[in-house]
Amino acid sequence: MKDKKCLLSLTLIFCLFFLWAISSNLLPTMIRQLMKTCELNAFEASFTESAYWLAYFIFPIPIAMFMKRYSYKAGIIFGLLTAAFGSLLFFPAAMLKEYWAYLCIFFIIATGMCFLETAANPYVTALGDPKSAPRRLNLAQSFNGLGAFIAGMFLSKLVLSDNDYTQETLPCDYPGGWCGFIQTETDSMKTPYLILAAILVVIAVIIAFCQLPRIKEGNHNEGEKVEGEKLIDFNVLKRSHLRWGVICQFFYNGGQTAINSLFLVYCCKYVGIAESTATTFFGIYMLTFLLGRWIGTLLMARFKPQQMLAAYAIANVALCGVIMIFGGYVGLYAMIGVSFFMSIMYPTEFSLALTDLGENTKSGSAFLVMAIIGNACLPQLSAYIMNSNPEFYHIAYIVPLICFIFVAFYGMKGYQVKK
Repeated sequence: MKDKKCLLSLTLIFCLFFLWAISSNLLPTMIRQLMKTCELNAFEASFTESAYWLAYFIFPIPIAMFMKRYSYKAGIIFGLLTAAFGSLLFFPAAMLKEYWAYLCIFFIIATGMCFLETAANPYVTALGDPKSAPRRLNLAQSFNGLGAFIAGMFLSKLVLSDNDYTQETLPCDYPGGWCGFIQTETDSMKTPYLILAAILVVIAVIIAFCQLPRIKEGNHNEGEKVEGEKLIDFNVLKRSHLRWGVICQFFYNGGQTAINSLFLVYCCKYVGIAESTATTFFGIYMLTFLLGRWIGTLLMARFKPQQMLAAYAIANVALCGVIMIFGGYVGLYAMIGVSFFMSIMYPTEFSLALTDLGENTKSGSAFLVMAIIGNACLPQLSAYIMNSNPEFYHIAYIVPLICFIFVAFYGMKGYQVKK
């Protein structure tokens, strides 16, 4: 009975990985679309990522305190409903058609998703044998890869119309003229978020009526009140493997998002690919990421997670070098390779950094999620370099190259647990 209960719990938690992947991996599509509807350049549109990921810096500590006071389950349900509310705000935003309104919406959605991520990652690592935690978390994150693939290959096509007009190039007979074009493009952004909101509410209801097992943290069970216990413990950062893990996550997330967020811009603006073809490439890019997660999970049965992390990071340093040198289609194919090798990095870093934290697991998880703030600044640096150097746009990929060097260091040395 206990095994069945754990299996049901893991299945529900795996759904969360799927959902927040859809949310975050719709952002590259939205960046491309907002460049049209709000008439932005790549650098201006990149602040879509900043608005989304800023929530991951602000809220993890309050969320960890909330879940320590109550439970993982309470945090998950609240996060699901918050993200659903934010998704439904796309309907009034379609009437406003203001960039600031979309930035606020992405911030709200990300706040809800931050609850899910702060809860789900440590829950998966704690629910089972600690020795197999990296492999278990990579399996869970494979559902994240599935969500990314669906967002990239299918939902992006619901948004991007293949019509990349300006006021000068818009056909004279377009219904409603320029205002009609902007309204049509704006309305197309509502559909994927309506679907997402519906799924979020359904999952929230299911979890509300399911009994998730309370996991053991340190010497007591989740939710048990311990006299003198801190809701958040900053002293956990004295553990060097966690501290380096937080630094590594900052650079990894920033590097990954620098590539993801500009993928469609790279394809459409710099390589000259039509949006319909670019979204297919984006789907392949995400499919490669998904395959990398599955293959990586299998390989971890034979190889140590830290060894794989270091090897994959070194491969990506080389591939980013290829993008910087060649650009164009060669760079595009190299990015697909980068996607494969990025696949295991986040969950492997996360699980290695939470090793041996015991009752400070929630605190450690909060700091690791906060490190996602790298997504809110490093992609903007890449976008600025790209926008400022249109003839040598591919030099912008020096940013993720440097990021992967930090990941390689963590896999070789930074992961080591010191008492």
